[in-house]
Amino acid sequence: MFDLAIIGGGPGGYVAAGRAGAAGLSVVLFEKKDLGGVCLNEGCIPTKTLLYSAKVFDYANHADQYGIQVEGAAVDFAKIFKRKEKVVKKLVGGVKAQMKAAGVEVVHGAALILGRDAEGISIACEDATFKARNLLICTGSEAVVPPFPGLKEAADVIVTNREILALETQPAELVIIGGGVIGMEFASFFNSIGTHVTVVEMLPKILGPMDGQISEKLQAVYAKRGVDFCLRCKVTAIEGDTVVYEDPEGKTCRVRGDKILVSVGRRANLQGYGLENLGVECVCNPAGRPVGIKVDEKMRTNIPGVFAAGDVTGFSMLAHTASREGEVAVNTILGREDRMRYNAIPGVVYTNPEVAGVGLTPEEASRKGIDCTVLELPMAYAGRFVAENERGEGLCKVVVGKKYQEVLGVHMMGNPCSEMIHAACMAIEQEMTVSQLKEVVFPHPTVSEILKETLFTLK
Repeated sequence: MFDLAIIGGGPGGYVAAGRAGAAGLSVVLFEKKDLGGVCLNEGCIPTKTLLYSAKVFDYANHADQYGIQVEGAAVDFAKIFKRKEKVVKKLVGGVKAQMKAAGVEVVHGAALILGRDAEGISIACEDATFKARNLLICTGSEAVVPPFPGLKEAADVIVTNREILALETQPAELVIIGGGVIGMEFASFFNSIGTHVTVVEMLPKILGPMDGQISEKLQAVYAKRGVDFCLRCKVTAIEGDTVVYEDPEGKTCRVRGDKILVSVGRRANLQGYGLENLGVECVCNPAGRPVGIKVDEKMRTNIPGVFAAGDVTGFSMLAHTASREGEVAVNTILGREDRMRYNAIPGVVYTNPEVAGVGLTPEEASRKGIDCTVLELPMAYAGRFVAENERGEGLCKVVVGKKYQEVLGVHMMGNPCSEMIHAACMAIEQEMTVSQLKEVVFPHPTVSEILKETLFTLK
């Protein structure tokens, strides 16, 4: 009998397992593929490894702006992808070591929930049955692939985030269906290494719910670099290596690609794990289709002793959200006071330049009826940014509540905003006011100073 069984070894599952094991609970972790989940094996880490190679190539191509001459810089596509595999392998090994150190029993195989009785929850895996007092479901999500006409016939051309990470040769032309975070990161990588990229997006802007002004700025940067954007365009069919879509005027258009990346979102993995054997309640969309497991702020489902965390809840599909949700679930099991909060969850786009944001955008504040002031300052007001980003564009925006002058949101474009957005997360989490954040001493010279400087534009 285990204290806790966890299905899914991604950022939600393995972090929860490590925390629970370190706290003295007996833990069994089921993973049918590789530890680390999509994030470590098919998402966050491999894509960031590729993007860093692209960034190095960008620096080499523009080194003359910094007084450095680099001749003959070239892309070794196979070597870039080989390095990606090396990084992933090393980090998967690190997770295995963490589980061993925490005393977690890792079982590789597809887990199936059999049911729950007075003693606990029964789970079958690899011809064995396991029993646990508590269960944490972290089964993650998978890429959504709409049933476009002609999709099956184009199977050798169509790729998702998984298959594109296994390419052996660089495509000369890449069409990306979907201009969200994943789509734009791949657009950034392939554009940097010389592939011609076309992004077809149904919405009027890229990056979905992220700040509109910053989305426009990033689009302008990549349009200048040669990426073609087809916004307000609906894909109607796939014809071999060609994407057929309707433009905003209803005209039928076509764009060809050696590969076509479908990146239109992800859906929670709810099938095949025996959730119905427990009667776990799900959240449904307007059409009545289950889109995620329903949980409360302590990550509890409607079944006592059963918790869920990560993408399977269908809410905030981010690796760092999953990890925190897993921690909340474990703390609840341990009897520690904790709850999940979503007002300060950061979002980052690892393009070049990077985009990062946390809290409310001006658009969201307006929809919620919140009276706010929006402060803006170019990144060039930070000396370190000017020193390290020759001709680089950047912007810092702070959304401030008018009544209490509290920090409601911070949104940035410019390197390295991914490494400094956490300061804004803490300010929002602690409900800091502008005057309180002004009193914090920021190191000089750093790009992070732009956050403080932006606050001083408040009249």
